[in-house]
Amino acid sequence: MDDARSANHGQGIPAFRFSPSVLQKMKAMELTLSKAQRIYPRCCQMTAKLRAMVHNSEELVRAHQSESSFLEQVAVRTLSKGHHCLAMQLTAEYFSLDPSKREFPKRESIQLDGYYHYAIFSDNVLASAVVVNSTIAASKDPGRIILHIVTDALNYPAMMMWFLRNPPTPAAIQVKSLDDLKWLPGDFSSRFKLKGVRDPRYTSALNHLRFYLPEVFPSLGKVVLLDHDVVVQNDLTGLWDLDMKGKVIGAVETCTSSEGYHRLDSLVDFSNPSIFDKVDPKACAFAFGMNIFDLNEWRKQDLTTTYHKWFQLGKIQKLWKPGSLPLGQLTFYNRTLPLDHRWHVFGLGHDFSIGRNELESASVIHYSGKLKPWLEISIPKYRDYWNRYLNYDNPHLQQCNIHG
Repeated sequence: MDDARSANHGQGIPAFRFSPSVLQKMKAMELTLSKAQRIYPRCCQMTAKLRAMVHNSEELVRAHQSESSFLEQVAVRTLSKGHHCLAMQLTAEYFSLDPSKREFPKRESIQLDGYYHYAIFSDNVLASAVVVNSTIAASKDPGRIILHIVTDALNYPAMMMWFLRNPPTPAAIQVKSLDDLKWLPGDFSSRFKLKGVRDPRYTSALNHLRFYLPEVFPSLGKVVLLDHDVVVQNDLTGLWDLDMKGKVIGAVETCTSSEGYHRLDSLVDFSNPSIFDKVDPKACAFAFGMNIFDLNEWRKQDLTTTYHKWFQLGKIQKLWKPGSLPLGQLTFYNRTLPLDHRWHVFGLGHDFSIGRNELESASVIHYSGKLKPWLEISIPKYRDYWNRYLNYDNPHLQQCNIHG
């Protein structure tokens, strides 16, 4: 072998040599490997160290996610200082008014069927103002609109004062407190409190008042119920001309949307077939937020009693997710008229992917979800659709530092 090398060398074939830079890198690598071998003489020790680092990183991420979720829940449940300031100012002004000035005009026409009646159940003054302002702005005949707001006793003075100072001319308006509805069960305001659940979307008595619409409006045949997190963009009077086909509620279905709830089995536990023997778990769920109700058909079918039966059953067994949505799906099962999706586009409180064309062609857009438009955590690209129906030069908003 040595002879062969010598022969080759003698024939003029040059010996292979590394460049100085490569040799330097090889020496550095050798030192690194030598150091690693001294610190971690076995590969399993290195693996264990890396796994521990990954575990610590995952725990840190989980802690941050938990903190973020908690802060989001706090933001959902609380209003800003400006909103509290507004409520306090309006309440103080209301009680300083002469009692004879605490009334709205057109009281004699409040219960007439010749008008378009809209109901809003809310404890949020500015949210209600946006629903009222947008409904009137979109209407072709606002003089025939009557708006009915029901709020809780705490927010009643502020709600009254806002609309006394900002009347929705030429429409008529009526504001009531839950305490004015003497026929409600005595525990109505507290019966929806759930242990460990603080989200007002699930615990609010005003959300469940929708199941008493025929009693709230005993003289009406039809009413449109608007949630306080909607904006009306187009005239809605066409809803009164719909052939309801014997159904009680008109609603947009959620099966083809990005809404979190698509079918009944995503809301209701169907593990007990004896309870839901006549309910299809794959039936399409529908959206609350903008609904037309045939109150005469409701009375005929006695659906308030149906609601009470489901509600009592839910108290005995945990059969569905919290809130009024699952109860509504069961109460109005097979009694819902599907509406064209352009009547009601929802999800603006959680879905970042809704396109501009879809939004602007919708009659009603709905900030369903946690990210409400009056909160700082709302989705920025949707906020202007809500802000455009508030006059931020209003003295009350200026004094309380409320800006768009």
